[in-house]
Formats: sequence, structure tokens, C-alpha cells
Amino acid sequence: MATPKPSKTPAEIEDIIFRKIFLVSLVDSMENDSRVVYLHGTATEIMNEGKELKLSRESMERALIDRLSGSFPAAEPPFQYLVNSYRRAYEEGKKIASMKDKNVRSEMELVVKQAKKLAVTYCKIHLGNPDMFPNYDANKSSVTPLLPLIFAEVGGNLDGFGGSSSGASSPPGFLEEFFRDADYESMEPVMKQLYEDLRGSVLKVSALGNFQQPLRALLLLVNYPVGAKALVNHPWWIPNSLYLNGRVMEMTSILGPFFHVSALPDNAIFKSEPDIGQQCFSEASTRRPADLLSSFTTIKTVMNSLYDGLAEVLMCLLKNTNTRENVLEYLAEVINKNSSRGHLQVDPLSCASSGMFVNLSAVMLRLCEPFLDANLSKRDKIDPKYVFYCNRLELSGLTALHASSEEVSQWFGGNSAKVDTSTSAGDELTRMLLFQASSSSNSGSTPSLQNNKPVNISSEKTKYPFICECFFMTARVLNLGLLKAFSDFKHLLQDISRCEDALSSIKAMHEQAPSPQLQQDISRLEKEIESYTQEKLCYEAQILRDGTILQRALSYYRLMVIWLVGLVGGFKMPLSPTCPKEFACMPEHFVEDTMELLIFASRIPRALDGVMLDDFMNFIIMFMASPEYIRNPYLRSKMVEVLNCWMPRRSGSKATETLFEGHQLSLEYLVKNLLKLYVDIEFTGSHTQFYDKFNIRHNIAELLEYLWQVPSHRNVWRRIAKEEEKGVYLNFLNFLINDSIYLLDESLNKILELKGLEAEMSNTAEWESRPAQERQERTRLFHSQENIIRIDMKLANEDVSMLAFTSEQIISPFLLPEMVERVASMLNYFLLQLVGPQRKSLTLKDPEKYEFRPKVLLKQIVTIYVNLARGDTENIFPAAITRDGRSYNEQLFDAASDVLRKIGEDARIIHEFVELGTKTRVAAVEARDAEAALGDVPDEFLDPIQYTLMKDPVILPSSRVIVDRPVIQRHLLSDSTDPFNRSHLTADMLIPDVELKAKIEEFIKSQELRRREGLSTQNSKDKIQTTDTTTLIE
Repeated sequence: MATPKPSKTPAEIEDIIFRKIFLVSLVDSMENDSRVVYLHGTATEIMNEGKELKLSRESMERALIDRLSGSFPAAEPPFQYLVNSYRRAYEEGKKIASMKDKNVRSEMELVVKQAKKLAVTYCKIHLGNPDMFPNYDANKSSVTPLLPLIFAEVGGNLDGFGGSSSGASSPPGFLEEFFRDADYESMEPVMKQLYEDLRGSVLKVSALGNFQQPLRALLLLVNYPVGAKALVNHPWWIPNSLYLNGRVMEMTSILGPFFHVSALPDNAIFKSEPDIGQQCFSEASTRRPADLLSSFTTIKTVMNSLYDGLAEVLMCLLKNTNTRENVLEYLAEVINKNSSRGHLQVDPLSCASSGMFVNLSAVMLRLCEPFLDANLSKRDKIDPKYVFYCNRLELSGLTALHASSEEVSQWFGGNSAKVDTSTSAGDELTRMLLFQASSSSNSGSTPSLQNNKPVNISSEKTKYPFICECFFMTARVLNLGLLKAFSDFKHLLQDISRCEDALSSIKAMHEQAPSPQLQQDISRLEKEIESYTQEKLCYEAQILRDGTILQRALSYYRLMVIWLVGLVGGFKMPLSPTCPKEFACMPEHFVEDTMELLIFASRIPRALDGVMLDDFMNFIIMFMASPEYIRNPYLRSKMVEVLNCWMPRRSGSKATETLFEGHQLSLEYLVKNLLKLYVDIEFTGSHTQFYDKFNIRHNIAELLEYLWQVPSHRNVWRRIAKEEEKGVYLNFLNFLINDSIYLLDESLNKILELKGLEAEMSNTAEWESRPAQERQERTRLFHSQENIIRIDMKLANEDVSMLAFTSEQIISPFLLPEMVERVASMLNYFLLQLVGPQRKSLTLKDPEKYEFRPKVLLKQIVTIYVNLARGDTENIFPAAITRDGRSYNEQLFDAASDVLRKIGEDARIIHEFVELGTKTRVAAVEARDAEAALGDVPDEFLDPIQYTLMKDPVILPSSRVIVDRPVIQRHLLSDSTDPFNRSHLTADMLIPDVELKAKIEEFIKSQELRRREGLSTQNSKDKIQTTDTTTLIE
């Protein structure tokens, strides 16, 4: 029988295991493995101590130090050796698990545990002090060797950064043991290098580059307390530099390059790779739609993975009470250093990229998600005093909704902040995280939590709940990020349109007279259009195609409007005449950004699906005509633009139809507020106010035309016209008429100029003899005139159309003394242009191209004449028509009637129009007779503005000039000043001149009596003459 193999003692097993793990031996030539190193120094020490030459738990650490400190050129470099030692320990641990002897197994498990601990401990020592142990690695890298292991742990390999990482892998449990319960002081240099390398790995990476590995690595690290603490204490967490600005924050802070990863274009200096525009969207017009769609989907997917990862990193740091304050400081610093991104022109060298701020917008919206529940039950945590007293965000320089900067300082500058600190920021955050973890919980309930632990911030700083901080930071980030990107995209579309127009014009010129310069211009413009188109598609991919970011932003701004309305007492009308101070002092961009988002989202198909719009509608109706609350008229006009996008015929959505036709505030106040805004917008205070008002009123006119077709709104309109006949409605009517006259007059004059240019260009021989530059300039002028005519004529058509359909049911305001002559003059002028002697000069080859429809226009003008004649019970309209000395003549009505018959107008309308013409002739005769009867009127009875006989003289309180009431009231409709000294004047300030009025009435009576006496005498003479003649004949 064979002799049984003697069993090994635990000490022998321990020695074997240590030798296998650390590849060391205390006996020379004991191993055949070339990797095993003989530790002569340690062996000598142990022998001198009289101990057996075996590795044990007591001696292993000095053996390891001897191995690491020794000169073994052929051996593995220290870090690689220690990691592989940990790997071998792991493998030995698996073998030990199968040992039958429990006592031995337990002892050997302790051996393996110590081996792992030693490997990890000396990894930390080596990484923290790289020069402590000799390193004969010929392929040394500047990147920490820990990074490939982390990348391997989180998936994938380290591609293209810091050398090859093929084969690098982390032993199971190594990283967990390395970072868990680590001592911060010893780990600080290791983590510092690690974060710098991580930052470098994404420094110039685009959305299609490898950013996922570094991001997952970052998330892994911040989940360890030592990793979180090391990150926020890193010198580059918030770089400390005299030259710190937004771009420096983006490129040098640890998190900045992660936020820089984007599909959006950036300045060439900071361009990332691969170039998304070139790779995905070059020559987009020749690509298959499926290819473009695939690119859109890919970019949307990778960007959302970036948003999710960054949000998780920040949330992990915010959960940690030791790092929360640092995160808030970082976000505030990014916002404050990039405040100039809110300017029209942004300096790319001093401001962070659009990509960073769009990414930050998406991340902040994710952080807000827990308090954006349907009931917005946490909105009471948002304290308006944060705007005035927060020490973190720089908000003092922002334009307020109504208050001036002096008023803000006066109202809030000297007060001390009173903040409820019973609920700490940490407590709020804990509740938010619980909410996120359990989406099925009842979001409507708000449990009362009391926690008086202070947040780890300076005692000098006012403490606000996290929800409050997050809300205001998100408002600023969205303003500088997502909303700025919308603006950039809009300008990009304008640039493309401008280039395409210019290209079209230059190609036309090139066909007529080819030249090398024109060919160069064509090539240059085609390159510009290609570049702009690539940028446009990048914006579309990251923002327009991502319904999630738009939906989250809409949810956020729904909270914004509900919270703002809460500052004025809730959704109720009418508003108090006095605006609450806190509302008046809120930053204007809170409302402007809300409106811009709604406009932008409304133009993207299905972007508003499922969004609760009622609160936005309430807000718009409440404030669109309230300059006492929102001072900026352009901001209030944006609200009209939103409503314009929501009109059913434009939105194509039934949801928006109910906003107009089944919404209580809308039915009661919408028409009134639109009419009021139409009037208010006359004076915006801007140097471009004259031209701006036409665009704004165009939007209002389209809305009003739609609302007139809704019976409930039309009834309200008629009621307003009756109740406000001498107020807002009369002002509205006056400005509508003013605009109609200006726009039509301007259009018709421009048509004559355009025809002159056409004549120049049609004379080929003479045209081609001109210098090329002159032809180019005249061609540009021609296209410019075309655009002006098209726009002005479109607006004029809208105004005349509104006068036509409203005059059918609302007549009395048109016939007021201060208005009737203005209306009559306008109609006469239009009629003269359309059927007068010069009408043939307005003939165009393609009138529809310019929105010029003379037949339709004539029908509408005649309709207004007839509508007013029908409602003229006192027969004052014909006389007003004849008093227009500029445009009226008797032949106009006949000429118009002839044209109407030719174009097939309704016979009844023509008949009534002819009857009106007959009445005007009679009125003209009567007016001439009356004028003759009055004879020479004393100057004191004549109105100094119109030089007509006054009927109701009034004294102007400031200048003391006497004028006729209808004349000055007509002036005040457009200008609330005394025309003689420009002092403020309103209709209720006019002083009746009773004495002068009596004199005028007496003068008229005496002249009338004299006329009758004259007629009586003349009749007597006629009778005498007739009798005498008869006698003589006989």
C-alpha cells in the first residue's frame, strides 16, 4: 500500500497561500516560477529572530515592503503587482471555501482577508506616493493606473486616452475595498489625480464620443463618502483664479467638461470630436429621411443618458450633508459667472457654451421633478424673499416686472430677511428623495416634518429650503440655457433665410450678367447655408426632437405662473389697482421665459399634448392688459403671440379650442383685454415703437377676427363697445383707423415706386449699360420694396376687414362727433385710391403676390359705408362725408357703383350705396347754403386747429386756448397732451366755455334770421316783378 500523503499544518498552508498570492519566497530557489522573488532581507531578519522561514500574518507586511522596496527589474511594476496580488487572493479565497476542516478554513479566510487588505493598503500608499517604491515600468503613463480599472469596472475600455488599457480589469471587490471606509487624508492625493484624469478624458468629447465610461466612473466614485468629499474639496471643483469666468468654469472645473459634452455647435477653439454636424448632417438635403431620423434618435438617446448620469451625480452629492452646500455653491458660481449669456451678444471666450447650459437645464429640471407633481403641493416652500436676500445667486441686476431698481432697494434693501428655518434644506431634500424613490406615493399629501438641525453653512447666510434654492437656480439656468438656445435657434433660421434670399438674388444677377465676383459670392453663400443647416439640425436633434425636456420645462413653468399668481392673491379678476411689492420686484425673465417656451413648444407638433394649459391661459388673461403689474409692453405682447399660436386653426388641436370657447376667464375678459392692449401698445417707449406696434397689432387682429366668429365672445365685444363707447373702445377704433390709413397709403405709394423700378429693369439695353454695383443695389431695393408692400398690405387688409365685420353690428362709436368725420375721411380716401382717376397706375402684373386685392378691398370699403348708413338714424354720416375736402367728390360714388356692378357685388349693397351717394349730394348742397348764410365768421368763433365754426367750445386748462370739443377729443384719442404746449391733457380736464358757446349760438341764430329775411324780401321782389311783367305784356 502507498504511504498516505502527510497533511500540512495550518502554518504551512498559510505560508503556501501567502507565497502564491504575493509571489515571494523566504527560501532561495524554492520555486520554479520565475515571477517569484526571493526576499533575502526579510529571510535574514526572521532567521536572526530565531523563527521558522515561513510567511505568516505577522511577517507578511514586512515581506511585502521588502518586495516593493527591492530592486527587481524583471518584476511587475508596483501597482500592477499589488492589483494582481489582490486578484490571486480572490482566487485563493474561492479554493479555501471548499476546505472541509472548518477551523483551518476559518484561519485561511483570515489569511486571504489580510492579503487583500495589504494589497489595497499598499496600492493607496503607492498611488499617494509614487516615488516611494522603485518602478521599472517602461510604459509609464501620466494617467493614474487606477483609472483603467475603474473604467473596466463600469463597462467598456479606456479608448483613446492615456495609452492602451487592453486586458486591464479590476479584481472582484478590489475597488469596493479600495474606496470603502478609506481615510480621507491618505486618499486625497489619489483622488485628486483621479478626478483630474477623469476630467481630461472628456475634455473635448462630443455627444458621439466616449463620455459614458468617465460619467459612470464619476458616479461610482461619488457614491463613496471619500470620493464625494474629495471631489468637492478638489482645487478644481470651483477653480480659484483671478481670471475666472464662465468659459474657465466650463473647461477647468472637474464637472465642467462633463457638462460641455453636447451635440450643439461651439466656438472653433473649444470644438469637440467627433464633429456631429459633419458626421450626421453634412449635405443633409441629399440624405435619406431614415438616415436623418436615425441620427436624431441616436443623439437624443445619448444626451438623455448624459442628463440622467449628471443628475444622479448631483443628487448623490446633494444627499450627503457634507457635500450638499458645495454643490449649491458650484451651481451658483456657474450661473453667476455666466450671467452675460443673457445678453444679445455672447462672448464665447468668457461665457460657457450653449451645450453646457442646455445640459445643465435638463439636469436642473430633473432635480425639480419631485416638486412638480400635478397638485404642486410643495410650492409654499418657495420664498419670494430669496430674490432679495439670498447670498448665493446674483439677482439684484435683473430687470423687475414692474418695480425700478430704486424701488426694489427702497422696499427690500434695508430689511432683514425673515425665513422659516424650522424645516432645513437637508430635510426638504430627504423628502424629495423619498418622493423620487416611491412614485406611487400620494403626492398631494404634505406630512409635517420638524427638524431644527442647521445646514452646514455660514451662520451669516440666510437659510432657505432646498426646494426654494432649486426653484430659483433652475429659473436662472433655464434663462441662460434652454431659453437662450431657443433664441439662438430662431436667429439661426433667420440667418439661413437671409442667406437663401441673398443667394437667390445673386443667382438672378449672375444669370443676367455673369462675373467671377458673383460666382465667388454664390460659392461663399452656399458654404454658409451648408454650415448653418448643419447647426440647425444639431439644435433640432438635441432640443426640438426631445419631447421630454420640453415637457419637463412646461411643468416647471406651470409651477412658475401658479406661484407668481399666488403673490397677487390667486386666479381672480379684476386685479387690485395696486400691485403687491413682491410681485412687482420679481425678475421679468420669469414671465418672458414662460411665454417664449410656450411659443416655441406651440410650433412643434404634439409638444403640448397632455400639458395642462388652463393655468397659463389664466395668467395671460390676468396680466396681458395690466401695465400696473407688468410694465414692459413687449412682454405683454408676447402673451398675445402665445394665444395666436393656440388659435384652433393654427394649432390644429381641440385642447386649445376649449381654452378660448369654454374657459371662464377667457369668455369674460379676453376680448376686453385684447382691445385694451391694442390701445396700450401705441406707446411702448422704444425708439422702434412706431413699427413694432404693427406686428403686435397684427397678432391681436388675428385673434379678434377669430373671437368675433365665436358667438359668446362677439356678445361680450358688443357689450364692451356699448359700455366703453367713450373709453377704451373709442381709442381702439381710432388707432385701428389710423393704422388702416397709414398702411394702405404706404402700400399704394410703394407700389408706384416698385412700378418705377420695374420699368427701369424692363428696359434691357439701358439696364445692362449701368454698372454692376448699381444694378445690384437697385435689385436689392426692388426686393426690399416687394417685402414692405407685402407686409403693409397684409396688415392693411386685416384692419379694413375688422372695420367691415364690426361695423355690421357695432355702429354708434363710428358716428360719435369726435369720430364720424375721421371715419368718413378714411373711407373717402380709400375710395378715391381704388376708383379715382389714378387707379390704373396701381395695376400690377401679379397683385396677389403682394396681398393686393383691390376688388375685395373695394367691397369691404363699400360695406363699411353701407353699414354706417344703416345705423345713422340722425342722418349725420352724409354730412360728415361731404365735409372731407381732400378726397370727396360727387363722381366717386357713381364710379364705385359702376365698378361694383362689374365685379358682381350684391345688388342690395349697391342700391344702398347709391342711396347714400344721393344723400351726400343733398348734404353737400345744404352745407354750401349754410356756409353762405353764415357769411364771414368772426375769428373768435373759429376752432384754431381746423378753422371751422365751433359748436361746443372748451378751454384747455394749461395753455388756456379755446378749441372745439370734438376736435380736441379727436386729438386726445391719439395723443394725451395739449397740442399748444405739450402738457398732459385728458378729456375730463376740458373746461366748457359757456359764454362763448352762447355767443356762437346767438351768431348762428342771427345769421339764420338774416338769411330768412333776405329770402322773404327776395320773394316779395320776385312777386312784384312778375306782376309788372304780366301787365306790360298784356
